[in-house]
Amino acid sequence: MPKPEIDSEDALGAGTSLVKIISEVLEEVDPELDVAQDDLAVTIKPESIKKVCELSKFRPELDFNYLRCISVVDYIERLEINYHLLSLSNRFKMVIKINVPPEKALVPTVSSIWKAANWFERESHDLFGVVFEGHPNLSPLLLYDEFEGHPGLKSFPFHEYDEW
Repeated sequence: MPKPEIDSEDALGAGTSLVKIISEVLEEVDPELDVAQDDLAVTIKPESIKKVCELSKFRPELDFNYLRCISVVDYIERLEINYHLLSLSNRFKMVIKINVPPEKALVPTVSSIWKAANWFERESHDLFGVVFEGHPNLSPLLLYDEFEGHPGLKSFPFHEYDEW
């Protein structure tokens, strides 16, 4: 598989060509872009997630056909949900980020776009309480049915004692 050409005059390397493409394709959702390490981070509003994921996967200039994982970060005042994507054909890596309040962690499912999202969303639901609206089956994946709470949250009580 040939590697895409990179403009040697370009200070940011391959990430910049992806920044240009993403800026054009996602212009209408007004994304916030940031380059960290070797991934482009695209922060959007939660209601845009399904549209952005569809554009990311099905636009040939992007072709993010591989959902590497979905991760959730608890910042106490907000939950950050990260969709880690890879384009095998273009050798692009990108993270789509959305922020939701922990007391109302409700986002649309992307399991119809990537089948792997089914398991990742169930895991995020188990551990962090994120509800993926439209998901076909949010039954527990890692925890048993009667388990109460979400152990991925910082507020989850792991110990029944006070630190001294």
